[in-house]
Amino acid sequence: ALDEEREMRYELTRAIDHVNRFAVLDPAESREFVRELQDLEKVDEITAYKIADLKPLDRDELRAVFAQERYTLSGDELDEILDVVKRYA
Repeated sequence: ALDEEREMRYELTRAIDHVNRFAVLDPAESREFVRELQDLEKVDEITAYKIADLKPLDRDELRAVFAQERYTLSGDELDEILDVVKRYA
């Protein structure tokens, strides 16, 4: 019973962290964020929404978003995307 209570607190903490991190933009700002991401060369609509949802903070987190793609991004391309993310973070 104690393990279940501890796990529930962990899940609740993670849920609260999630809400606090991701629910900071109003709908208009979110649409603008996604549009700016899509304006970049290698960011399609689906990827733009993933980035907007996750708001990666560094190159490694951003690379994880592109892990399933058949191409890799250069450091400059990653930095360009992260610059947009930082404006909305």
